[in-house]
Amino acid sequence: MSEKLKIKLSIANRVYPLTITPNQEEGLRKAAKNIEAMIKQFEQSYSVQDKQDVLAMCALQFASQVEQKTLDKDYANETVELKLDALNDLLDAHLNS
Repeated sequence: MSEKLKIKLSIANRVYPLTITPNQEEGLRKAAKNIEAMIKQFEQSYSVQDKQDVLAMCALQFASQVEQKTLDKDYANETVELKLDALNDLLDAHLNS
């Protein structure tokens, strides 16, 4: 059984205690750092006073990035599938001639 680790992450001037597995630590710390950087960017670029609004904007930004990567991956998979079908058709035509 994997040993649990207790860490504290600070996001938007709040501390969040978490109990995690050791292999999650790096990803969570990087995520918290990215959120903090995005918070600073939104606060500098827009006159947003409410932390909840900034956090909502961060959540929207991260969610849209995930969705865009999913769409891009689906498009790439579709393109590869079309090329493989074309190659398969060529092979079939060659083998049947």
